[in-house]
Amino acid sequence: MLIKRLLASLVLAAIGFPAIIFGGIFYYALITLLLGIAAWEFGNVFRTAGYNASEPLLVGGVVLLVLLRAYFPGQAATALTLLTLAAMTWHLVLYERGREKAASDFSVTIAGIVYLGWVGAYLIDLRKLQDGLWWVLLALPAVWLADIGAYFIGSRFGKHKLSPRLSPKKSWEGYWAGIVLATIGTAGLGILWHILGGPAVPWWKGAALGAILAVTSLLGDLGESMLKRQAGLKDASNIIPGHGGVLDRLDSWLWGGALGYLLVIWFFIK
Repeated sequence: MLIKRLLASLVLAAIGFPAIIFGGIFYYALITLLLGIAAWEFGNVFRTAGYNASEPLLVGGVVLLVLLRAYFPGQAATALTLLTLAAMTWHLVLYERGREKAASDFSVTIAGIVYLGWVGAYLIDLRKLQDGLWWVLLALPAVWLADIGAYFIGSRFGKHKLSPRLSPKKSWEGYWAGIVLATIGTAGLGILWHILGGPAVPWWKGAALGAILAVTSLLGDLGESMLKRQAGLKDASNIIPGHGGVLDRLDSWLWGGALGYLLVIWFFIK
């Protein structure tokens, strides 16, 4: 399993890092594709639990919102409003035709559109900032370092369960190890990126950014576990060997992208 995870991670990195570095259409296309697949998986997870989201509105809505935030950000709020009204219309028609869970289905459709489309699009917003390349390479590695620390230390030394119902394999030891690694690592990356031409990032601000993202990104992981637990699933899909589905990989990225964007605005951009 570890070998599969490492090989899949290398393949993802080989695709993802060039897209992050070049930005523009390459990055937008990758993020749109990943979030679109994640939306499809989101709908399938809830379908297993007995709920039927509108797949065209869910997947299409997520893709539309991400593309609008990339190219026409001023129209994104209007699109979200229209998607919400369209979803309500779609599901009330299905209720009239006999679908008893139509109201719950509507909630699933909107939840997916907002969580993956609106919140997920902060991964676009982060890259579009001035010096966006460096901010992406600061915020997302904080999430990755937290995951790495939690996985390796938790699997070796974890004794105290962090969330027995949602994720029995996660431990407090791994969680705190991830926070320490992300805090130190992000402080170091901030200094390194400045040497290589990036914006000035005081070590303590880099450390604070890493710590906050490490503390909070776990909630994205646990949130996705909650969805899968209710559906009785281990993974959102089996698209990525050793990792499960795209949604299983993006769960903490969603929080890292959104909170990373807000923290960069608050901490670094006047």
